[in-house]
Amino acid sequence: MNRIPRLLAVFLACFCMARAADPETDEAAMKRFINVFRILEERSADPVDIDQAFYQGIIPGMLRHLDPHSSFFDPDQYGQLKQMETSTRKGFGTVVSILPGRVLVLQTLPNTPSARAGMMPGDEILAVNNYRLDRLELEQIVGLLNESKQKPAQLVVRHPGNIRLAELTLIPEEMQSSSVERAFELQPGIGYIRVGSFEEKTGLQIREAIEKLGGRKLKGLVLDLRNNPGGLMTAALETSSFFLKPGQMILSVKGRNVPEKIERVPEDNHPFTFPLAVLVNGKTASASEIVSGALQDHDRAMIVGEPSFGKGLVQSVFPLSENTGLALTTALYYIPSGRSIQKAFKSADFALGATAAHPNERTDFKTDSGRPVPGGGGIIPDIAAYPVEMTQLRTVLEASASFTTFASEYIRDNKIAAGWQLSPQVLDQFQAWLAARQIQPSLREWIANHDYLSSRLKTEIYNLALGVEKGDEVEAQYDPPIQKALDAVLHPVLPAPRAQ
Repeated sequence: MNRIPRLLAVFLACFCMARAADPETDEAAMKRFINVFRILEERSADPVDIDQAFYQGIIPGMLRHLDPHSSFFDPDQYGQLKQMETSTRKGFGTVVSILPGRVLVLQTLPNTPSARAGMMPGDEILAVNNYRLDRLELEQIVGLLNESKQKPAQLVVRHPGNIRLAELTLIPEEMQSSSVERAFELQPGIGYIRVGSFEEKTGLQIREAIEKLGGRKLKGLVLDLRNNPGGLMTAALETSSFFLKPGQMILSVKGRNVPEKIERVPEDNHPFTFPLAVLVNGKTASASEIVSGALQDHDRAMIVGEPSFGKGLVQSVFPLSENTGLALTTALYYIPSGRSIQKAFKSADFALGATAAHPNERTDFKTDSGRPVPGGGGIIPDIAAYPVEMTQLRTVLEASASFTTFASEYIRDNKIAAGWQLSPQVLDQFQAWLAARQIQPSLREWIANHDYLSSRLKTEIYNLALGVEKGDEVEAQYDPPIQKALDAVLHPVLPAPRAQ
């Protein structure tokens, strides 16, 4: 009972932020709510779980009709949000490959709980906290692994070549993660940087990566924003400024109760001028769309890949009492051509649907050079590029973890050093290994998939023997979108205007 007034205060704060300013209407609505809640608490057949009623029912139900992204954070969720903002994660220091029913260790980071427990590349995790992984679907495994990082976890692990299973106890530790997940040369003078999110130190980390690759001496750069869900707008502004001229507009913000604000490149900016290509896909969202959209609208970079997600809402996070929080949509982002990044909401229930869709009903959006670019939300690439197509054979090999399992056995008996190349003999050995496990593709299938088989096998051997960073460098040489982006950097010509 003592918590009800405090929970009502949380609800009232959410209600006032989400509603238009109309004191008389608001007062009447609040009276109706209090009357309903009083009857529910006094007359309900079963006792009312107050926390569940407010945190999982009343408040989310109110926000559900605004838009898909406004959300309420209970104390646990709000604590996780604040932890994410620091770029600090709890974990065990392992890089794993997750398949339905299987988790294989690709790498253990030095001086981490997993390394100290004796885990090593090629290990298979069979159970976590008494849950057998072979009985779980992929999404269930991901959820279980994420949950296990919050407290000491009991793991059952099979080491390669050992019949006896190892039972390990791992205690998660705080780990500082970097937004720049990879930075290496695709070929001499051409850099590649993969950015996983936009956080407080992302701009600094990108600049450091560029300088490490050669700085202003670079002949070109591929900036990979695929699967980047976004993050802090300030980090997106800083990243955009690395490549744009002083005074150029990056974005504008417009909202019902938010004065229009235009963000520009600082006047004392000294941008990098080398050719640039940006990779995007359907999971590129929010801050990463701001970067790719601004670079596209100013004709500064070629955008390569698949259409981006289309999330251009300004989300303000308001701390509330009871250690809770509210993420509320307060405005929309617009990139320099005037396009709104936000795709129209499909459901008529969302109040912002018309607002989000309206700006992109225009068809006269143009880049600085006058090149037409489409509206409608999201960023449409200048050059379409898609991942490797999954054939039946490829699907079977990936689902069975054949590449990783064979690689773990191969490196036990063979020394792998930098520059190691996959010979035809190793591929023949892999074919015989598959046949012993009742995977016997036809000669035609084997020849048709030869390049894919070679690249995947070499990648996994590098992953386990030299680390996933080196494995990613191998994979990049065979990744179709990366190779198309590389070609765009080597031959930086603007595409022809699109038909209107």
